[in-house]
Amino acid sequence: MGWSCLVTGAGGLLGQRIVRLLVEEKELKEIRALDKAFRPELREEFSKLQNKTKLTVLEGDILDEPFLKRACQDVSVVIHTACIIDVFGVTHRESIMNVNVKGTQLLLEACVQASVPVFIYTSSIEVAGPNSYKEIIQNGHEEEPLENTWPTPYPHSKKLAEKAVLAANGWNLKNGDTLYTCALRPTYIYGEGGPFLSASINEALNNNGILSSVGKFSTVNPVYVGNVAWAHILALRALRDPKKSPSVRGQFYYISDDTPHQSYDNLNYILSKEFGLRLDSRWSLPLSLMYWIGFLLEVVSFLLSPIYSYQPPFNRHTVTLSNSVFTFSYKKAQRDLAYKPLYSWEEAKQKTMEWVGSLVDRHKETLKSKTQ
Repeated sequence: MGWSCLVTGAGGLLGQRIVRLLVEEKELKEIRALDKAFRPELREEFSKLQNKTKLTVLEGDILDEPFLKRACQDVSVVIHTACIIDVFGVTHRESIMNVNVKGTQLLLEACVQASVPVFIYTSSIEVAGPNSYKEIIQNGHEEEPLENTWPTPYPHSKKLAEKAVLAANGWNLKNGDTLYTCALRPTYIYGEGGPFLSASINEALNNNGILSSVGKFSTVNPVYVGNVAWAHILALRALRDPKKSPSVRGQFYYISDDTPHQSYDNLNYILSKEFGLRLDSRWSLPLSLMYWIGFLLEVVSFLLSPIYSYQPPFNRHTVTLSNSVFTFSYKKAQRDLAYKPLYSWEEAKQKTMEWVGSLVDRHKETLKSKTQ
């Protein structure tokens, strides 16, 4: 018979990597790649993958119920990566809550109507915290009762959406079958096309090669995008396997790899030092002072809100997020999903550095064209 898979957010950093891995899966008759918009070069790449598996590109809104129902028709697995990622509070709260929470709920309902038996949700490490830069979490695991307490829209929306997905495990489908769900919580994702890394590199290239500090006091275990995509493939295999499925249903898993534990600043430096980029050596404010300045900036933003939309450069949440000791183990994913990183740290570093090199070359070309 064969099976089919719908990937939401398929035009994004993670979604497109999942699609590339899916084409290698056995007996997969169709991949449906859903997103609000696809870049022309990605559409072209997807069309080349058609040789292996039927790949249907669906452009539409996650809040469009009839569109979701059509997308889910005759689908065996849904991998839901689509969301608004907003660490710095740039996007309106209502938009984030609509897409991340309501969109997830509508997709779950569409799965019930279309009798889709497997649903995998891309959650976030931010569902667990960090709640305070003073709190140290090293090699955290799923049995620890960690929960983000910030009212900030992005982590709050991911927490509610994950709860909805895990609560939907065991729902009755329209055809009488049962819906099985699980959620993956990747740590900070890096790799080719990574938006945060790209922003840091481009900013440094326009600032005499000096990398701005994004979190020198942090200790985190970043994860390579290719390994996060691989974890999704293993999760769908496990939920489709009658022997493995019972231990995976309704569970969440932290996903990391063998990337060394380090600060965000150090990761950016390691991936770009070959191209002459360097860390900012200037003195920085103590963390406690940064935190309270963040609080004052929030107060200013709140007081100005009736007449002016002021976006602070940082706030208490971003100071905490960027400067906490917050690392996680992937042992449970190893046990239940047979997860083992597909790419080593050396491979991930090499691939990412090659991409950073392409950003540097593009910047040089831009400068050259300006001087001509």
